Amino acid sequence: MSLAFTALAALSACVSPPSGLNLSLDRPTANDRYRIAIHPLAEPIVINRIHAWEIRLRTASGESVPGARIIVGGGMPQHGHGFPTQPRVTKDLGNGRYLLEGMKFSMPGWWEIKLMVDAPSGADEVKFNKIIATGAAASMAAADAAQR
Repeated sequence: MSLAFTALAALSACVSPPSGLNLSLDRPTANDRYRIAIHPLAEPIVINRIHAWEIRLRTASGESVPGARIIVGGGMPQHGHGFPTQPRVTKDLGNGRYLLEGMKFSMPGWWEIKLMVDAPSGADEVKFNKIIATGAAASMAAADAAQR
């Protein structure tokens, strides 16, 4: 039975993301109240390493949004699990920029990053799609080998 489970787990890790995914990391929120851009602070993203991202929050007309409350969610839709950590916004960096810490991708594949924003213009949300490539796994192995 454990061999069958192992084989199933290996196959499920190889599921291809849907075609036509919007991979832009700069997009409007669902109700067009805000425009949000996100980016990792270090590249490449290494699997199973905690890292930070920066969020830039602007109004629909382009002005920076200070003092927002941002809740982070997401995970792997095809696997039915969330992040292995509890990422959260830890600091308002000024000029509509926020520090998102505790991000961790535990395997290659399609991940969703969901941000729920509450700010003066009202509440809204956005979902980003991020593909973590197997090359990130290779980067992790090389980094681990270099530390030994």
